Amino acid sequence: MRILKTKWFARFARKYGITDDLLYVAVDEVERGIIDADLGGGVIKKRVARPGGGKRGGYRTLLAYKEAHAAFFMYGFAKNEMNNIAAGDLATLRDAAKQYGQLGDTQITAAVVIGQLEEVKRNA
Repeated sequence: MRILKTKWFARFARKYGITDDLLYVAVDEVERGIIDADLGGGVIKKRVARPGGGKRGGYRTLLAYKEAHAAFFMYGFAKNEMNNIAAGDLATLRDAAKQYGQLGDTQITAAVVIGQLEEVKRNA
């Protein structure tokens, strides 16, 4: 299972201190069926804890998830900044999830090499 983040999401994660280890925990929970919402089209909503805090007041992430293949963190927001994602934005994310789901390992590696995607690295 490869775990990746888009350039946009990588900036978001750095800004809010969301570590790769927190993203690993989130994907582990998704693999065990613990999700906040299946938004359709391969898009999963998953809460991520605020560093030093809990999930309740933390961040919402939207990821493209293809079981046993890859998870792509695409978008995130703080709960106190936005309640939900707009329908048009969700449609765009579903389209992106479809594209990500069609990528093979070679294509993913190429996207990492050119900086379109960033591999999530486990520190532990």
